[in-house]
Amino acid sequence: MSASTPALGHAIDISSTTPTPFLRLVRVEMRKAWDTRAGLWLLLSTALLCAAVMVIQLAVGITQADVFLTYNSFLTSTNFSIGVLLPVIGIMLLTSEWSQRTAMVSFSLEPRRPRVVLAKLVVGLVLAVAAVAIALILATLCNAVYGVLSDDPTVWNASVAHTSGFVLLQVIGMLTGFAFAALLLNTPAAIVIYMVYSFVLPGLFEIGAQLMDWFDSIRPWIDFNNAQNPLVDATMTGKDWAYFATSGLIWLVVPLAIGFWRVLRAEVK
Repeated sequence: MSASTPALGHAIDISSTTPTPFLRLVRVEMRKAWDTRAGLWLLLSTALLCAAVMVIQLAVGITQADVFLTYNSFLTSTNFSIGVLLPVIGIMLLTSEWSQRTAMVSFSLEPRRPRVVLAKLVVGLVLAVAAVAIALILATLCNAVYGVLSDDPTVWNASVAHTSGFVLLQVIGMLTGFAFAALLLNTPAAIVIYMVYSFVLPGLFEIGAQLMDWFDSIRPWIDFNNAQNPLVDATMTGKDWAYFATSGLIWLVVPLAIGFWRVLRAEVK
């Protein structure tokens, strides 16, 4: 007795299946972002850390006469707090499928992997914008309280350029974490690599630029962290945008493209 079986590695025919509506995929991925204890506490920690930084800054500004704060001062102070945790959220959006062994279920319910990955990416962008919105609200409240409790005038100096740069910084951070996650498909490894990229690599670039003149001349073109600094104070020039685009291609676009390709072909266990 014999039976015909499909050849090993034979591609699954998905042409006759109905795609899951994309908005439904986004809603599912959004719920998965906070439906675990790790995801929920990471989201809460991001908001609480942002608030804590501003409250400490407000207390210092009120008690220290030589400290003068503005709206942009409160907003800029959250770059570090949000910039550290938001990329981790981007990492866990993707790597959780492999660490929690849910990838087989996700890709079985929707075998078109690009749609699932894009849904996760949309959720990451939504969370980045939500984090920015929370920071803007907290900065507004703290600056208003500072104007009432201190002797200094209230200054609302965050221009469109400052706010746009702040939004772009957070989106880039999330996308960079997402790219490393796609490359490695492992939560601890992706987090470690991102921390090295964010906190160790800039120091190595700085040392190399001081010791080698030829490296100092090419550093602006390959140091993506340094290229983002003018976004903080809205001083981007044409040359700065060229540095930003070139280094971003190296550290963001290429890893994201390779990672996306890897996710589409990764073995699901």
